[in-house]
Amino acid sequence: MIINDILTPPKAGEIIEGETVGIGSSGLFVDLGAFGTGVIYKKELQKTKDDLKNFKIGNKIFAKIMELKNEDGYCELSLAEAQEELAWAELEKIKEKDQTLKIKISKANRGGLIAETLHVSGFLPLSQLSSDHYPRVEGGDSAKILQELQKLVSQTLEVKIFDLDSRQKKLIFSEKAKEIQNLKEIVKKYNPNEIVEGEITGITDFGVFVKFSAKDSQRKSRGTTENPTDEVSAEKHPKQLEGL
Repeated sequence: MIINDILTPPKAGEIIEGETVGIGSSGLFVDLGAFGTGVIYKKELQKTKDDLKNFKIGNKIFAKIMELKNEDGYCELSLAEAQEELAWAELEKIKEKDQTLKIKISKANRGGLIAETLHVSGFLPLSQLSSDHYPRVEGGDSAKILQELQKLVSQTLEVKIFDLDSRQKKLIFSEKAKEIQNLKEIVKKYNPNEIVEGEITGITDFGVFVKFSAKDSQRKSRGTTENPTDEVSAEKHPKQLEGL
């Protein structure tokens, strides 16, 4: 909860807005108006990526009240706690609106990618990668899969929020959901049983990866095959595909 009513007494655990009035070796001092002076100690600032030198007198900030009056007589505040709470609230809005967001990949493991957005860390599972980034490794060698995933570290990807639980600090991303949304827009331009011309980008035991765009197509009866990988190879592109 953010305090925005000067007549409402603040409580511990609430977020309050204030103005920076002092910067000392011990921390940051914040004018809270009728509620006195707040302090964000240096050790508390270290929990964020901010440094004292990044603040200036007169800066407006949001901070979470940790203690209304500490032993020094100040309202003790936390910038990190406020940033996290506000970030989760923003992420919930993004999920509700089914919007996309950009994430920066920080680490890779055998199960997927660790990424950060709005100072919140989340996970992008292997199964939720787009076809462009999914590691197509023959035989499913986990070591080789990890090598491919590590190539994405430090990159910025556009994703949707697959799952979110602020209480459990769980944030799951999906790049595939963004890709599916784009694909649906392309598919709207086609009719059932039409052929599309696409590029075979990969072959796995369970099927074939095909990349195609919304271009003109010709109509033809749809065919079927028991095993798509018997009929195509990654070198055969472009190729007319009938809904493989």
